[in-house]
Amino acid sequence: METKSARLTVLIDPVKKEAFEKLCAAQDLTPSQVVRQLIRDYLEQHGVTYRTRSTLGARPRRKSA
Repeated sequence: METKSARLTVLIDPVKKEAFEKLCAAQDLTPSQVVRQLIRDYLEQHGVTYRTRSTLGARPRRKSA
């Protein structure tokens, strides 16, 4: 579990931002929660490990053919 936070500033067009925020709200998630999950998924997809990665509930790795 992360203990400190760091800020990531992202520039996005206002129309996409509004649509993203509405979708997050409809799913009872904050935009920050969704972005953090996207980053974790992206790191996992590319085989990147990091110190604060939890092994609880980890999905089994897919083996490529």
